[in-house]
Amino acid sequence: MIEATPTARGAALRGFSVRQLRLACGVVLFSYLVSHFLNHALGNISLTAMASGMMIHTRFWQYPPVAMTFYAAAAIHAGLGIWALYERRQFHRKAIEPLQPILGLSIPALIIAHAVNMRLSGVLFEQERGYQQVLYGYWGAGPLKIWLTHLTVLIAWTHGCIGLYFWLRLKPFFRSAAPALLAVAVLIPTLALLGLYQGGRTVMRDSAAPEWQKQNLSIGEVGTPEQQDVLDDIANGLMLGYGVLLGLAVTARGGRALLDRRGGMVSLSYGNGRTIRVPKGLSVLEASLRHQMPHASVCGGRARCSTCRIRVIGNSSALPAPSPRESFVLDRVGASADPSIRLACQLRPTADLAFFQPFLPHAASANAHAANPARIGQERYLVSMFIDMRGSTRMAEKRLPFDTVFIVNRFLGAVSQAVIASGGQPNQFVGDGMLALFGLGADPATACRQALQAAAMIATNIGELSQFLKDDLPEPIGFGIGIHAGEVIVGDIGYHDHMVFTALGDAVNVAARLQDMTKSMACEAIVSATVFETAGVAADALPAHDVTIRGRVAPMMVRAIADARGLAGLATQGD
Repeated sequence: MIEATPTARGAALRGFSVRQLRLACGVVLFSYLVSHFLNHALGNISLTAMASGMMIHTRFWQYPPVAMTFYAAAAIHAGLGIWALYERRQFHRKAIEPLQPILGLSIPALIIAHAVNMRLSGVLFEQERGYQQVLYGYWGAGPLKIWLTHLTVLIAWTHGCIGLYFWLRLKPFFRSAAPALLAVAVLIPTLALLGLYQGGRTVMRDSAAPEWQKQNLSIGEVGTPEQQDVLDDIANGLMLGYGVLLGLAVTARGGRALLDRRGGMVSLSYGNGRTIRVPKGLSVLEASLRHQMPHASVCGGRARCSTCRIRVIGNSSALPAPSPRESFVLDRVGASADPSIRLACQLRPTADLAFFQPFLPHAASANAHAANPARIGQERYLVSMFIDMRGSTRMAEKRLPFDTVFIVNRFLGAVSQAVIASGGQPNQFVGDGMLALFGLGADPATACRQALQAAAMIATNIGELSQFLKDDLPEPIGFGIGIHAGEVIVGDIGYHDHMVFTALGDAVNVAARLQDMTKSMACEAIVSATVFETAGVAADALPAHDVTIRGRVAPMMVRAIADARGLAGLATQGD
């Protein structure tokens, strides 16, 4: 086990923002929805099954610690939703993002009366309302009440699914899990609505009997008209208060817009000859949205990725200081040391600004990420391995071109076989070298162990290849391997029809530098200490070195391996 250092804990705290708090609260509320809707789905079996499921559901969610967490999450999530209505300066009409807050802000208005009747009726008047009483009240009130109930179910579920989609679509497993998640997202509300329908039909059929009414519609279950008037007054008061909060948020937005106009305008130059003028207070990404300027943003401006980053041209000392969340994201991609690199979704310039975008968008507007986020880029924790063949230049001087290509291809084939067998993916072939990636379908610890295993297999395969070609080669084939792990951006890079999937980032550059260092350190492989730590294996027996990597300020601890075949034993330690 690798214990979290104070620095790592501090970085995690810096990465926790209001958006992460809202997401955490949303996950709690969505868990409640899943539980509640599955309970509704039991109506497809019987009312008795619904009542039994309700006992389990209630017992869990009314357990004091769970109930406190639930109510706190509901209050915080609703409050942050109102705050987001005020804070967000720009919504794009064609994007899916505006739909989520609209649905979310409508949910409290739709469920206040239901929540008051179900929760406060028991607290204030000791009423015991179950599915029989609720369904009778809804179905007896006419079709409008029934359709409103069904609409509430769909709105709450859709709002939660959109939020989960924006969160999970950047995760490595999302593409493979998407079909199953879609099936679940469709089945649960469908079964819940069918269960409510079947339960309502059963209640209305049974309610014709006087015995049923006497048993289920007594004062102990539904209360008196006076008690219901009290509950209605409370619900109306809460509804009024919620409407006032929404009105204040909208009014505050209008007031801020006036202040923005009076506060002056700033010019944003995009480095391609285009310049726009926007009020102070807009983020660079919001300005791009407002003026339909192309700007990549995979996460939609939530500071969950770095694809919207910009590089400021000129003096960057006058820029507002990065927020903790922005600093966290930039640190994750190794860009925190350069003050000219900022996140467009977080930077709100107070003076004229000129910049260019390292990640060019693949569409015509800043919301283009919604169509195909994987083509623009994803942030992933990957292990990068560079392998290079030694002496190929001298070999080419003494052989026919075809013979040289044959040997190089055999070398790359031996390397690729080892990479694939270990769970990695050959990515780029440059001359007699190759970049391999690990972690595209595995967790970081597994990816690091796969890379170590691949290095050992590469050494074995190349040894066998050298033995096979010993009559044609004056000496065994030499090679160098560099391995490092970290956050990178993966996506399709190139131009028009010449796009290739690859990885970009500090971890890839470091792996290339380590591979090059194997020449001066006279070893077959150099692996960063990060790889061993993440893999959970002990590498104390390997020589340790603090090396300076070009482009990095602080030195890095690495392990030099004279014979890469020795990594096979280490690779199995963490299994």
